[in-house]
Amino acid sequence: MKRNILLGLAAITILASCNNDKKIINSIQQYNTEMESEGFHMGDKIQLPEDVTKNAEKISISFGYAESDDLTIDPKYFTLGENDVTYRITTKNGKVLNQDATINVFASEPEKDLSYDLVAEYPHDTRNFVQGFQLVGNTIYESDGQNGQSRLIKYTLGETQPLSEVVLDRSIFAEGSTIAGDKIFQLTWRNGKGFIYDLQSFEQIEEFKYPSEMVEGWGLTYDGENLIASDGTSNLYFLDVNQPSKLLRKIGVAGNSLIYSQLNELEYHEGYIYANIWQQPIIVKIDPKSGAVVERYNFSDIAKNHTSNTDDVLNGITFKGENMLITGKNWSKIYEVKIK
Repeated sequence: MKRNILLGLAAITILASCNNDKKIINSIQQYNTEMESEGFHMGDKIQLPEDVTKNAEKISISFGYAESDDLTIDPKYFTLGENDVTYRITTKNGKVLNQDATINVFASEPEKDLSYDLVAEYPHDTRNFVQGFQLVGNTIYESDGQNGQSRLIKYTLGETQPLSEVVLDRSIFAEGSTIAGDKIFQLTWRNGKGFIYDLQSFEQIEEFKYPSEMVEGWGLTYDGENLIASDGTSNLYFLDVNQPSKLLRKIGVAGNSLIYSQLNELEYHEGYIYANIWQQPIIVKIDPKSGAVVERYNFSDIAKNHTSNTDDVLNGITFKGENMLITGKNWSKIYEVKIK
C-alpha cells in the first residue's frame, strides 16, 4: 500500500511539473504575441510574465551565435527589425525549456514625413520593367527584369533609345544593379547569382553567387566601400565589393513603430540609403549604421498616374545633384523632384 501511495505521489509530482512547464511555455508564447506589434526600443527591459519568472532559476536568450542572460534590448545582440531568438528557461527543478520567439525592435526616433516639389519630367520607355536605376553624368544605367525581357541598358536622360544593351538569357530574371568603379554589378531574382560587367564596354566579365543568407536578389547599391543588397525582407546586406559572395554584415530596417519589409530598389546618396517599398508609392531614407528610417516620402500623387496593377509600381531611385529622380516599372516618365 505504501509503495502505491509513493508511486501515486510521484505521478502527481511529475504531472504537476509537466503542467507547470506547459504554463511557462504558454505564457512566453502569449507574451511574444502581445509584444510583436508593440515592440521594443534599444535599452528597454524584457518583462516576462510572473508565471515564467517565479518558476525560473535562470533565464537566458540565445541568438544562435551568442547567448545572454541580460534581458535588456542591447545593440550588442539585437538589431532593429525582427530578431529571431530562443528563450532558455532553467526551471527550479533543473529542467531546461526552450521557446523560439520573434522580438521586434523599433528606432528610438520617429521618422519624418517630407514633401517635395516637381522640378522636371523626362520620357521613359514603357517596355522597361525597371529593377535597377542609376544616373552618372547625364546617362541612365538601368537593369530591366522579367524572364525573356531581362537586360542591362544605358541611355541619355531625356531620350529612350539605348546607347548600349546586354540581353540576358530567357532563364534569367534580372533585378537591381549598381556601379562600383569601372564595373556594373547586377543581381538576379531567384537564380542565386549576379553578374559583373565592364562599365565602358558592357562586356560581362564575371558572375558570382550572392550569399545564402539572402532569400532572393532584389535591390543593389554601392556606398563607395561595400555593395548593399536587399532581398525583399526588412534586411539590408553589406557585401564585399571584391568578393560579392561574402557577407560582411546585415542590418534590419525599422521606423519608430513599424518594420519596413519588402525593401526593393536601392540608392546610396550622401551617407544614407534610399529604398522603395515594393507595391507602395513610398521611399524611405535609412541610416546605414543602425537601419533606422529617418525620413519617408510619399509619391502617391505621381504613382497614381501610372499604377493600374501590382506590376507597374514605383521602382527606381537615383539623384541628379541634390534632386531625386524616380520612375517605375513600365512607366512612361521619369520625374525629377526636389525634397523639401
